[in-house]
Amino acid sequence: MSRPAPTEKILLSGHAGHIDTLLDLPAEVRGIALVCHPHPLYGGANTNKVVHTLARTLRDLGYAALRPNFRGVGESDGVHDEGRGEVLDMLRVLAWAQSRWQPGLPIALAGFSFGGFIQTRIAHHLHDAGTPAQRLALVGLACGHAADGSRDYPTPPLPAGGHALIIHGEEDDTVPLANVLDWARPQALPVTVIPGTGHFFHARLTVLRDILRATWTPL
Repeated sequence: MSRPAPTEKILLSGHAGHIDTLLDLPAEVRGIALVCHPHPLYGGANTNKVVHTLARTLRDLGYAALRPNFRGVGESDGVHDEGRGEVLDMLRVLAWAQSRWQPGLPIALAGFSFGGFIQTRIAHHLHDAGTPAQRLALVGLACGHAADGSRDYPTPPLPAGGHALIIHGEEDDTVPLANVLDWARPQALPVTVIPGTGHFFHARLTVLRDILRATWTPL
C-alpha cells in the first residue's frame, strides 16, 4: 500500500506577498482541503496541534490538505488584516490547488478558532461563486465576544447546503460554548461537545480525530 508523502513546505503567491504553506498529500488526491489556524496575534500558526490533527485526518480521508500561515506568521508576508485580506489570501491558496489538480475536486474547509471564523466567510465566497464546499469542520469556532472581552467575532451564518461539523469544548474559556450554541441555534445546526475540554483540546486530539473519521467517509 502506498504511503502518504512527507509534509511539504511551499510558498504561494498572495495579495500581500508570499503565503507560507504546509501541504500534506495522500497517496491519491481525491479532494482539496483548506485548513486555517488560530488568531495570528495570539500565537496562531499552521503548526498548531489542532490544525495539524485536522490536516492529517483530512489527508487520510483522501484530501490534499493545505495549511497556510496567515499574514505576518512564519514566512508569510504582510500584516494582520482582521480577516479581510486573510480571506482573499485563502481563496488564492484554493485557486492554486485547483490549478495543480483539477477544479472539480470536492472541497473541504476546516478551521480552528479564528481559522473557523475565516472559513465561514470563505464558505460564502465559494457558495456565491457556484463552487460550494462539500464539507466544513469548525473546531473551537470564534464567534461573538471572546471570554476576556478583548475582541468580537461577527461570524456569519453558513450558506445552505454542504455538511457542517461543529466541534467545541465544554469548558472552552476563550470562546464560551454558549456563543457557539447561540450562533448554531437559529440555523438548526448540531454542535458536538467534548466534555471536560478547553479551547485547545489538550489530551483530546485523538477524540477530535476520531469524530472526523466517524462522521466523514473517505473520498
